[in-house]
Amino acid sequence: MNNKEILIENLDPIEIFGNNNRNLKILQAHFPKLKIVSRGNQLILTGDELEMELFENKFFQLEEIILKKGVITDSQFKALLAGDLQGEAKDSKEANTNATDVILHGNGGKAIKAKTINQKAMVEHIETNDILFAIGPAGTGKTYTAVALAVRALKNKEVRRIILARPAVEAGENLGFLPGDLKEKIDPYLRPLYDALDDMIPAEKLKQYIETRVIEIAPLAFMRGRTLDNAFVILDEAQNATDLQLKMFLTRMGPHAKFIVTGDLSQIDLPKKQQSGLLKAVKILEGIEGIKFQYLTYEDVVRHKLVKDIIKAYDKND
Repeated sequence: MNNKEILIENLDPIEIFGNNNRNLKILQAHFPKLKIVSRGNQLILTGDELEMELFENKFFQLEEIILKKGVITDSQFKALLAGDLQGEAKDSKEANTNATDVILHGNGGKAIKAKTINQKAMVEHIETNDILFAIGPAGTGKTYTAVALAVRALKNKEVRRIILARPAVEAGENLGFLPGDLKEKIDPYLRPLYDALDDMIPAEKLKQYIETRVIEIAPLAFMRGRTLDNAFVILDEAQNATDLQLKMFLTRMGPHAKFIVTGDLSQIDLPKKQQSGLLKAVKILEGIEGIKFQYLTYEDVVRHKLVKDIIKAYDKND
């Protein structure tokens, strides 16, 4: 009698086994020559060697689907076991989705896509550049697209961690008077980053990532003195970083890292005597190989349709 252990490293076992081990029971029925026992993040197989190889192949396919899409449907699971996953996909609603626009599949299998021409350009540029500046007005999906690209890179094991930073400029000198500890004071300024992650990673998994610092969300000032390597790093609201802060941030870059800097030059909250670092970066960094600037406009707004009209009205007034 042969024995084999399979270690589940990249997923929570419940994502694979299903509620009440539903998927595991289906697998057991499909491979009657095997005894399959789950212990934490281990599967222990006992039985026919050929059957083990077949099981392992199906199991890794199952893992791959869940890693990419976040979930596997009943029809996909049945098609996988029947060896007709490709045919099932052609018949599914997903066949109508332009796969090139899908960045990743989030919670519940939700397809998170680049919805506009300039968002799609962001996806293309980060493939061939290590630093990407995404500049445009509110509601154009800069931050959301950037976070989706970071989560995809983490899921695909292209990086070991995600680091998300924001200047806490709005807090100013009043930060110390807010209630709570430092985390409670800072969190409101980082909330948009948490909101994006909530769409893309299951709550328990996200909590685990944050606790183990696989995902780190911190104020820009916390980046000083560090080397950020094997990481996908995003600086959000960069228009509120000073020249020295942005230079400090960009020079944290390790040899195996991707950086995305997002900002809205129409919403600079710095004191009047301080120049936005993003404004200076646009002037002096454009044209450097490996750095790309992508500009978004009101045409890229994906919020309420009135947001486009509001942005146009303010632009006309300015």
